[in-house]
Amino acid sequence: MINNPTPRYIAAISSLLVSVLSSVVVFLFTHNYAVAFFNLFVVFLVSYLLFNYLLRQFIYRKIKLIYKNIHRFKTESSSINEVLENKNQDPIEEVGKEVMDWMKENRREVNQLKEQASYRREFLGNVSHELKTPIQSIQGYIHTLLDGALEDKKVNRIFLEKASNGVDRLVELVEDLTSIAQFESNAVSLDFQKFDIIALVNEVFELVERQAEEKKVSLKIKKQSPKVAFVVADKSKIRQVLINLIVNAIKYGKKKGFVIVGLDDLDKNLLLEVSDDGEGIAAEHLPRLFERFYRTDKGRSRNEGGSGLGLSIAKHIMEGHRQTINVRSTVGEGSTFGITLKKA
Repeated sequence: MINNPTPRYIAAISSLLVSVLSSVVVFLFTHNYAVAFFNLFVVFLVSYLLFNYLLRQFIYRKIKLIYKNIHRFKTESSSINEVLENKNQDPIEEVGKEVMDWMKENRREVNQLKEQASYRREFLGNVSHELKTPIQSIQGYIHTLLDGALEDKKVNRIFLEKASNGVDRLVELVEDLTSIAQFESNAVSLDFQKFDIIALVNEVFELVERQAEEKKVSLKIKKQSPKVAFVVADKSKIRQVLINLIVNAIKYGKKKGFVIVGLDDLDKNLLLEVSDDGEGIAAEHLPRLFERFYRTDKGRSRNEGGSGLGLSIAKHIMEGHRQTINVRSTVGEGSTFGITLKKA
C-alpha cells in the first residue's frame, strides 16, 4: 500500500474498480468481449477524469485552504501556497503534521493555563490569609476598646499599640504586594550608579543594629573581604535586598549568634554572601524559598513578623539587574544567601 497517495493514484484505482465492475456487468448481458473491453476503456477514462477533477476541486483544494489557515494562524505567514506548489508536497500529509503540532502546542498551553490557575488560587488564598490575620487583630482590639476598655487606663494604651502594630503589618504587606506587581509588570526603572558595596553593607548594619542587639547577634564582615569594592547597580534597590537578607539572618539565626557578610571576586562580577548560624533550611524547601508567601515554618515565620514577600521581591530586584540570587543551607548549621553584582 502506498503511503500518502496522490489524487491521480486515488482516481486511477477508483476508476479501474468502476470500469472492471461495469465491464463484467456488460459482458454478462452481451457475452461480447469486444463490447466489454470497449466499455472498460471508456468507463475507465471517463471515471478517471471525473474522479481526478472532483478530488482536486472539492477535496484537495479544501484541504490546502485548511492547511493554509492553520499555518497562517500559527506563524502569520502567507507563503504556504509557494511551499506546496514549488515542492509538490502532499497537503494531506502536511495538514496531518500541522494538526499534530497544533495539538501538542495546545496541550502545552492548556497545561500552562492549569498551572497558572492553580498558582493564582494559591496566591489569592495566601493573600487573603495574610490580610485576614492583621485585620482580625486590629478589629479585635478596636472592638474591645469600644466595649469599655478605652476607659481603662491600664489596658487602653496597650491595646492601641497592638492595633497600631497590626496596621503597620498591613501597610507593609500592601507595599510589598505593590512592589511585586510593579516588578512583574516591568513598571520599575532602575537607577544604575557606581557605589561602594562595603560602605552600603556597613550602612545596613547600622539600620538593623537595634534588631541585632535584641537577639545579641554580632554583625561582621568577613576578614578576607576587601575594604572597598565598587559595583554598578541601583543602590536603593540593593540596599532593600541587603536589609531583607540581613534581617532574615538575624531573625532565624541563633540568639547570641552571628551574621557574616562576605565578598568574593567572580571576574566581571562580585559575589556577596550573607551567612547565619541558625537552624538551617531543609533541602526540600530550598527550590521554593523565593516564591511569594512561601514559608518553611508558617507558625514560626508569622511570629517573627514580615509579609512573606521579602525574598520574592529580592529575587525580582536581582533579575532586574540581570544578576542572580541563590541559597545554600545545612540543617543545624545555618544558611547562606548570595547575590551577584557587576563590578564598576
